[in-house]
Amino acid sequence: MKIRIAHSPDSDDAFMFYPLVKGLIDTEGLEVEHILADIETLNKEALKGTYEVSAISFHAYPYVSDKYAVLPSGGSVGEGYGPIVVAKEEIDNLRGKRIAVPGELTTAFLTLKLYEPNFEHIVIPFDEIINAVVEGKVDAGLVIHEGQLSYKDYGLEKIVDLGEWWKEKYGLPLPLGCNVVRKDLGKEVIKKIEKLMRESVEYALKENQKALEYAINYARDLKEDTQRTKKFVSMYVNERTIDYGEDGREAVRLLLRLGKEKGIIKVEIPEKIFSDELF
Repeated sequence: MKIRIAHSPDSDDAFMFYPLVKGLIDTEGLEVEHILADIETLNKEALKGTYEVSAISFHAYPYVSDKYAVLPSGGSVGEGYGPIVVAKEEIDNLRGKRIAVPGELTTAFLTLKLYEPNFEHIVIPFDEIINAVVEGKVDAGLVIHEGQLSYKDYGLEKIVDLGEWWKEKYGLPLPLGCNVVRKDLGKEVIKKIEKLMRESVEYALKENQKALEYAINYARDLKEDTQRTKKFVSMYVNERTIDYGEDGREAVRLLLRLGKEKGIIKVEIPEKIFSDELF
């Protein structure tokens, strides 16, 4: 059986999927094909149920929960850090400001709306946001991925780290991205995929150096900086990526519930979110 796994061409995703891409773990009869696309594209494809397994933003999950469940492994979780709002100079208040965001279904956008509901957003591809801020096209930009470490190179100021704000306010990690599996695959295949995902993350963490050497090819503006690439990967591939933990799952439910209560998420939040809750 062929399983398409769609994920971002980022260093952290490349790191965790390295064992699967290189055929280093037993897929138990599943033929795995990897599809690379940016997260906003993946969010939109998930709305159509395109891929059997896909990385998506947690913000997007309620909109695809009829088709998908969240895998217990493979999540990107910020432990007191996360997407950062940056600007050319200090801004006391984001209210009414024109802010570049990487997509309306990204968790970064959801969290920013929870932090400050009233701003004008402009959707710009995530890898163009820093330049938009530098060129003065927007008042501020919401940076994700490696931009969280490289924004200082462009002389930009941190206005707020949303993962830091979330931790201070709720005492929980900030769940940003997840890997989802299509429910129509059935119990047997879903259990195999749960096992594969966990084994891939565990293997990558065990063979850290080899996985990092592979991942650095996907590090974009950090490609020449091994130490910062290593730091970025370790931020989003760690023990939380093997399993969210109880507080991690609590954070997922809180994030989605708040999004619904504040009117940002327009659909109902499912009672069962994770694939290991289905059977």
